Amino acid sequence: MSAGFYVVVPARHASNRLPGKPLEDIAGRPMISWVCERALASGATEVCVATDDERIAAACHDTGASVEMTSADHESGTDRIAEVAARRRWTGDAIVVNLQGDEPLMPPRLVAQVAEVLRDDPEASVSTLVTPLESEEEWRDPNVVRVVLDRAQRALYFSRAQIPWPRDGDVRDAVRHVGLYAYRVSALLELASTPPCDLEQIEKLEQLRALWLGMKIAVATAAEVPPRGVDTQADLERARATLRGN
Repeated sequence: MSAGFYVVVPARHASNRLPGKPLEDIAGRPMISWVCERALASGATEVCVATDDERIAAACHDTGASVEMTSADHESGTDRIAEVAARRRWTGDAIVVNLQGDEPLMPPRLVAQVAEVLRDDPEASVSTLVTPLESEEEWRDPNVVRVVLDRAQRALYFSRAQIPWPRDGDVRDAVRHVGLYAYRVSALLELASTPPCDLEQIEKLEQLRALWLGMKIAVATAAEVPPRGVDTQADLERARATLRGN
């Protein structure tokens, strides 16, 4: 596993679909505790939960992760992570992984993998993972984010649209984005200090801001297909069933 990287888990209490989501009980523990366990198992130098809620902070007690209380005014998890990086004065070339607080099933080796992808591409500012599209349903779903890559396995564009469009009906090369990122701290701070660009606002995809700024995003195929994060009650029940089974 890769070493020498930080993991920050942004976790807020407010949620449109599942308010208090990080505190939802899963097999006798709050969701955020499972996320911390996954992050710690990745081999990270340090795992930090960035939250604006004292209840979430309390739930992280005894997990092995540290906690930073951050502003309640952040628009995104990226902004929350940037506050932690700036406060702790991490060096500009340090690598920090953004692991969302609703990913209790994220395989630890993917957290390590995304950090290693960035470490191995010194020209890249950001890294992320993809998996193959596996069904026609995924291909048509606008909630599935597609990525087009260049020959160096860096992102050319991310979209909710069906790209690349298969003129002859063959979608073998289409891949879906996995919402797991690693950043160099210098790039993270630049992203957080830059207002959203037009492309980002049109697609509702924050990673387009990095491309718009000219940053290189290194991409690799995930070592395994990660289970879904928890966005809905059905997702929560699936996570409960999985972790009860374990």
